[in-house]
Amino acid sequence: MLELSHFLGEEHRQLAILGEGNTSAKIDAETFFVKASGSCLGTLGVDDAVACRFDALLPMLDEDAIGDQEIEDRLLGCRVDSTAKKPSVETLFHAYLLSLPGIEFVGHTHSIAVNRILCSPLAEQFATQRLFPDEVVCCGAQSVSIPYVDPGLKLSQVIRQKTQAFLDEFGVPPRVILLHNHGLITIGKTPGAVKAAMLMAHKAAEIFAGAAALGGPVFMDETEVNRIANRIDEHYRQQALKL
Repeated sequence: MLELSHFLGEEHRQLAILGEGNTSAKIDAETFFVKASGSCLGTLGVDDAVACRFDALLPMLDEDAIGDQEIEDRLLGCRVDSTAKKPSVETLFHAYLLSLPGIEFVGHTHSIAVNRILCSPLAEQFATQRLFPDEVVCCGAQSVSIPYVDPGLKLSQVIRQKTQAFLDEFGVPPRVILLHNHGLITIGKTPGAVKAAMLMAHKAAEIFAGAAALGGPVFMDETEVNRIANRIDEHYRQQALKL
């Protein structure tokens, strides 16, 4: 988790600055590490990775009448070590995403290139259509698209709802979740999968913005996207890249 955090937090990547973004990594079926609140991805230390319990967090996603102070108390109560730092306010969605089959790592950043689109009327197009083959390979045929929701419990509940709908439609977890007016989340079995989806989404956003300035993006046809998503050679490449 530390190496992934430092990679995503390098300022030249323009994914996160100061205390932006967070990461998590599954420890076992009961616990996971998540970035401490207010810590920086680029300089994350061992003490900034807080071990939390799934069973103290996941039930909260089924509750609606929880005030801010109770959420704060329960975030502190989910820690394996009561002397550890406070986990991120977004720990709840990390707990949910790490409970999905095959998901071991989660990265969340505020990519400048991606947010440029997510703060525009074109966010939905960027989520549901693809521009080039490698975007399909690394980010999947579509991304989950989430309108702006207050960070914390409500956002985590909507992420669960929209991700479950994606699972029902496509049969696999998404690689990319786009949070309008906020940022993006990438998930995967390995740190490499999280990095690849994050960097490719960032690249796709830069291409999308450039294409929009030159008359509008020309998207791949749905049959072309499905062809790339299901090609044997592309699956081999995904395995070689540990995606």
